[in-house]
Amino acid sequence: MKKKWIVIGIILVFYLSMFFYSIQKEKNVQDPALMTDVSRLMPVKVKQVTDGSSEATLLDTIKEAKEKNLKVSIAGKQHSMGGHTYYKDGIVLDMTGYNKILEIDKQNKTITVQSGATWNDIQQAVNPYGLAVKVMQSQNIFTIGGSLSVNAHGRDIRYGSLIDTVRSFRLLNADGKIITVNRDDELFSLVLGGYGLFGVILDVELELTDDELYAMNSRELDYKEYTDYFKENVLNRPDVRMHLARISTAKSSFLKEMYVTDYVLTDQSALGNYNKLKEDELTGITKFSLGLARNNDFGKDAFWNLQKSHFIKESGKQMTRNNVMRSESKFLEYENESNTDVLQEYFVPVDHFEAYIDELRSALSAEEFNLVNITIRYVQKNENAVLSYAKSDMFALVLLINQGLSPAERTETERIVQKMIDVTLNHDGSYYLPYMNYPTNEQMEKAYPRKNEFFKKKLQYDPEERFTNYFYERYK
Repeated sequence: MKKKWIVIGIILVFYLSMFFYSIQKEKNVQDPALMTDVSRLMPVKVKQVTDGSSEATLLDTIKEAKEKNLKVSIAGKQHSMGGHTYYKDGIVLDMTGYNKILEIDKQNKTITVQSGATWNDIQQAVNPYGLAVKVMQSQNIFTIGGSLSVNAHGRDIRYGSLIDTVRSFRLLNADGKIITVNRDDELFSLVLGGYGLFGVILDVELELTDDELYAMNSRELDYKEYTDYFKENVLNRPDVRMHLARISTAKSSFLKEMYVTDYVLTDQSALGNYNKLKEDELTGITKFSLGLARNNDFGKDAFWNLQKSHFIKESGKQMTRNNVMRSESKFLEYENESNTDVLQEYFVPVDHFEAYIDELRSALSAEEFNLVNITIRYVQKNENAVLSYAKSDMFALVLLINQGLSPAERTETERIVQKMIDVTLNHDGSYYLPYMNYPTNEQMEKAYPRKNEFFKKKLQYDPEERFTNYFYERYK
């Protein structure tokens, strides 16, 4: 009996210690003075985090920052990974509470929404009206303001970048004034894709489109077939509305095997049978498989085969536009004491794809680099933003990378990322700016020829550099 109570006591001590450890861990995470983003690679102390859920608070905060000469950064869900949403000893405006749906105009197919709302909020609001978003990222968890600040793009192959779906927005500028910015205003092309450096986006009027019913068609192919397949079976077919592909990161088929998924317009009379908004499914299985892929080559092979077989098995499944744009996101949530997941995204002209993949494979063959997944989308040429990433019609390759948290591991990842960007630039490509500030200044200037113009305009509109972040500090 005594032995039994000793065992019970040990168990209780263990669980109590874990309980108090988890409380302390949660306390550390919620420390208002310590700020980081989802990468967890750049934690710094900030002066304060301000709840930006009211316009009056936002105005008062900018006034205070001017009087005390404080820096201001703007944060949403903080999925930008290079310190884009905070700055040391500065004020961070947490915009997630500024999230109201202000107006839905069903006849003109527009919505006016505050910038802290998420794409999920919009989908919940417009789905009952038979409407859908034109352009957004592949997940719906991000805030509207954050998406505008990075000029997002997504799976739709007909609408291009987010900037083309914006009619106007209100901006709280560095002078503490609220102005309306329309499409023909200079600030329009600076703020959209401007990474929060010109002011606080308050609310925005966005164009919507009709919700539609698609049939999901998937098939395997070799990477050498992809460009021709895409031109003939996707671009040349008006009934193909959305598209994505994945290329293998498994050792046995590294950057060779692919599968593609096309979302094809089908009989719309059945739309009402499918238009209930879906939630995440099979999250546990997907997280487990992704965890294996982070750990070893066997896991990468298993994860690739699971992905491929799942999507091919799902071929023929019918989904609404709103549900296609509600890709699972919870399985990407990952926290480990020694490593983290980061993203990179590279844009390469459609006709360069095969040669680009060959050179990328060669560049990575001798590297110890934990590349977990690559998703491929298409983005049309669009130079409406000053910092435009789509200089021509391009494939966008989104790389999920697992890397260590130590300074040495971070330096090694930086070296390999710069190597991959050189390969991309060699093929007239570019890269996406919301991620770790690994690229050099010279690489940014080559990828973004209007870089210097952008930063000169920043100083013109905000000479005191009131709005700042680590992206600005790195490349200004």
